[in-house]
Amino acid sequence: MSPGELIRALRRRWYVLVVAAVLAAAGAVQVLHPTQTYLSTAIVVLKPPVTDNQPNQLANLQPPLAAVSYAAIQQLDSPEGAEELRVAGVRGTYRLIPRNSGTSVTPRYLIPSLQIQAEQAEPAAADTAVRKIIEIYTKHLTDMQTQQGVPDSARMSVTLLVPPTAAVQTGNKSRGLAGAALLGGVGGVVVALWTDRLLTRRSRRRQRHEAAADAGPVVRAEEPERAALAGATR
Repeated sequence: MSPGELIRALRRRWYVLVVAAVLAAAGAVQVLHPTQTYLSTAIVVLKPPVTDNQPNQLANLQPPLAAVSYAAIQQLDSPEGAEELRVAGVRGTYRLIPRNSGTSVTPRYLIPSLQIQAEQAEPAAADTAVRKIIEIYTKHLTDMQTQQGVPDSARMSVTLLVPPTAAVQTGNKSRGLAGAALLGGVGGVVVALWTDRLLTRRSRRRQRHEAAADAGPVVRAEEPERAALAGATR
């Protein structure tokens, strides 16, 4: 399709572009006035038991602790864990993120610290959801140790490093507006071209049918000759 044909097609289907512009404007309004939500974040760490060699628990964070913590995270990420959280009152969006991203000294995900986030429409509800997740996460770790018969003096424990703190979510409005404009423009052009091609095909098909109907029945050239021969034989 040449640029001229593209422009003519868009002119013919200008109403599709108008609809796309209205939808893009509605999206821009939503970007400028979004629904306000709050994100609550807390950080917990799984600590080993106190020993004579290591009285400071935070100085004895070993990789096996991270493995145990990740096992509890997998339980909460499963469908059964999601249902357990839902029954406990956790709604909306939540995330369990291992915090250790790795350094040149510490490999990735070997420190058993966990960042827990929950997004809600109210700050108090977001903080409550995070506390519920921490409670169930701790329960899973306790149940795992109970099943293994770990004595109380040798049990791992969960410590809250950073308490739940809710903050309002603020997005990048300029990026949102650019995205709405891009989707509206590209989507409008694509739909307009598709509509033009579809309607043009239908119009041509209808014109062919009308032309065939106006021409009447087709009479073959040999039919009059056959009729004359038949009359002569009689």
